[in-house]
Amino acid sequence: MTPSDPKADLRFYLQSARDALLWKLEGLSEYDIRRPRTPTGTNLLGLVKHVASMELGYLGDTFGRPSGEPLPWLEDGAEPNADMWATADESRDYIVELYRRAWAHADATIEALPLDMVGRVPWWPTGKDEVTLHHAVVRVIADTQRHAGHADILRELTDGAVGMRQDNDSMPPGDSAWWESYRSRLERAAREAGGS
Repeated sequence: MTPSDPKADLRFYLQSARDALLWKLEGLSEYDIRRPRTPTGTNLLGLVKHVASMELGYLGDTFGRPSGEPLPWLEDGAEPNADMWATADESRDYIVELYRRAWAHADATIEALPLDMVGRVPWWPTGKDEVTLHHAVVRVIADTQRHAGHADILRELTDGAVGMRQDNDSMPPGDSAWWESYRSRLERAAREAGGS
């Protein structure tokens, strides 16, 4: 077994999640990337805005490395959930570029500090606010992957595009007839298990 570089492993999985999330925006209209698709308003561009904010917090401010990026949606008195959607004035380009700047800042933090470095999460309760860089990176990977999964479902509901990347959908082969038959089998199994 070849020894691995823990930081390289973490950066690889973090970047994979970032790329998957941004791919979900490609080729969609302004309306479709902002459109609330769940009862709680989950939308594609809002997910990107949220993870950009999260990276800047966990992999910047937490370790005394503020980015200087203004994030008015996180300030005291901001509207609840303001980091989960983009206003009409916040363009796709602005949110995507903010996310890319957040990547660069987070990657610089990972590169500059040892994984056992301890930071303080400003929004966690005092006395329970310490975290290592390793823990913070794993947390950000988990959260980004979670939101990439949300985005995958939203994108499938929008135009049927699925998968990790445009060149890797990670899906079994099948045309629309195969998928309809498959979905029908699942529906029958669910009804049978539910006693219908």
